[in-house]
Amino acid sequence: MLTVDHQARIQENLGRLRTAANHLNRKSTQEINACLLRLASLVEANITPLLAANRLDLQRMNPTNPKYDRLLLNEERLHAIAADLRKVAELPSPLGQTLEDRTLANGIQLSRVSVPIGVVGIVFESRPNVTFDVFALNLKAGNATVLKGSRDAHDSNLAIKALIDRALADTDLPPACYLAPSEREALSPILRADGLVDVIIPRGSQGLIDHVRANATVPVIETGAGICHTYVDATANLEWAKAIVTNAKSRRVSVCNALDCLLIDESVAPELPYLLSELGQTHRCRVHADAECLEILRDGGYPAELLFLADEDSFGTEFLSMAMSVKTVSSIDQAIDHVNHYGSGHSETIVSDDPAHQQRYLREIDAAVVYVNASTAFTDGGQFELGAEIGISTQKLHARGPMGLAALTSYKWRAVGQGQVR
Repeated sequence: MLTVDHQARIQENLGRLRTAANHLNRKSTQEINACLLRLASLVEANITPLLAANRLDLQRMNPTNPKYDRLLLNEERLHAIAADLRKVAELPSPLGQTLEDRTLANGIQLSRVSVPIGVVGIVFESRPNVTFDVFALNLKAGNATVLKGSRDAHDSNLAIKALIDRALADTDLPPACYLAPSEREALSPILRADGLVDVIIPRGSQGLIDHVRANATVPVIETGAGICHTYVDATANLEWAKAIVTNAKSRRVSVCNALDCLLIDESVAPELPYLLSELGQTHRCRVHADAECLEILRDGGYPAELLFLADEDSFGTEFLSMAMSVKTVSSIDQAIDHVNHYGSGHSETIVSDDPAHQQRYLREIDAAVVYVNASTAFTDGGQFELGAEIGISTQKLHARGPMGLAALTSYKWRAVGQGQVR
């Protein structure tokens, strides 16, 4: 339990961070890039202590927990993090971009120019790579960062923050990063830090996102939770469908764009054993199927120990593990209604050769990203050629879908006159 004194200390740190954000606005793109490159070198030079800190966190978590993979750091992942930091340094600056430029009838020259948001708070669960990612993106966008990680990644985040502080100091940048205490009670002062924090971005489970949205007085951008569907309609290329379903489910089960529910037109439901053959034999995927699909899969040789009869809770669930639900639908109308009811507004795909069905799905599905004949695994800033991302926004204001650097900026109007008065 945090004392009143601890909460006051959080407010003091946020106040210092606001000052750092103002000073950061004076720094050049070259200076910011130098910090990111320095941090990349520090990561590679400190792999051993980073892994030692991460092991302390891993020892506190059951390896069967779906969050275990998210928490895990290894040498390969750390080298990838260093490479990503260098990629962010190579990206064009999103700041100072002229978004609009015109002369008013009264002669005032009016322009709209991209600027930093200011202080951005990131609330996230057991993913220490996020600590690097969000700091780097915020810094590139000229923002100071509040990091509120979970207790699961406590030791990893402390080790990472030490490297961030060193990189900032080594490159003469202000201390533009604050790691809040890992206790849950430390979240409330951040969510209510009006005037000190400009926006909060939660990354994690739906429960985390709901808590932040319900308790924050600071503006919130919702990201993360992904309840993703693939709809295989009557005209689908079944070879494509098998590859898409397998990839969307098995590429990495703990990410938000992984497949959670397969909808299949009743006319092609008999092809389920073929569509799910690799998931069953190679990946040992648990399937929660409606009665019709369950019978088809049993008769088709899907491993019986991996089959379960679906109930209402099987739909609208983000599994984050090698499990999924399967349901037959009688029409595209039923498929669209199911997705819009149970989906989280993240990523949805249809496998179909019917142009009319493709267009209906693109138009009527309410999600940040809607695919035709492609895996939901592509919902990612890098895959969209946006560079790195801060998260996948599932809301409709300010940003939607993969949030690259441009989504971490705001804008200001500049009005230059020659003595005009109104």
